[in-house]
Amino acid sequence: MVDKLKLAVAALLGVAGIAAYYYFSESMLIVRVLCVVAGVLAAAGVAWTSAPGKVFYAFAQDSVTETKKVVWPTRKETVQTTGIVMAFVVVMAVFLWIVDGSLVWLVRVMMGRGE
Repeated sequence: MVDKLKLAVAALLGVAGIAAYYYFSESMLIVRVLCVVAGVLAAAGVAWTSAPGKVFYAFAQDSVTETKKVVWPTRKETVQTTGIVMAFVVVMAVFLWIVDGSLVWLVRVMMGRGE
């Protein structure tokens, strides 16, 4: 029950930050943005103290650990893969252009408007 109350308070703090953004509509933009940021940070702080917040934080830490284990491609592999994808896109575009043109011609012939 306490966790649900904490999450409700966190949601209200987030909404309060957004409400402050509109309440201070005559103020400078930086003040309005800081209101939203403060509301979101306060909401995150309260949500972090709940059991689901702690579980999420542990999940985020595990995700960072797993990301560090990934073997990322080299620059050369990335450039080569991007080139292959771009070539495939061009080939498919030409193919679809030819198919579309053929179908347009076929429909014109079938409707008696062909050349």
